[in-house]
Amino acid sequence: MQSILNFFSENIQLIYIVILSVFLGIEVIGRVPSVLHTPLMSGANAIHGVVIIGAIIVMGKAETNNYLALILGFLAVILGTLNVVGGFVVTDRMLEMFKSKSKSQKTSSK
Repeated sequence: MQSILNFFSENIQLIYIVILSVFLGIEVIGRVPSVLHTPLMSGANAIHGVVIIGAIIVMGKAETNNYLALILGFLAVILGTLNVVGGFVVTDRMLEMFKSKSKSQKTSSK
């Protein structure tokens, strides 16, 4: 317990920055119009490519007996990849909504 308190007292400025950035992020996202949520989120998901690269670097530099770093790195690669793919799928679906239908599709739907 004492080591946790020492960590917090030594890194109090960093903790304040993280807390403030969380509140700032909530405010920024909350004020985005609903029309822009899909492109904003698909773009944010595509940025998770950086997470994948970071996870690969962590896994590459981890010692072979450091199972925690290897497991966390592997999970970060898997989840980051799912997020990137999901972002592009959402973007593709959104762009499909704006394409015009051809004449053959219009007549067959009647």
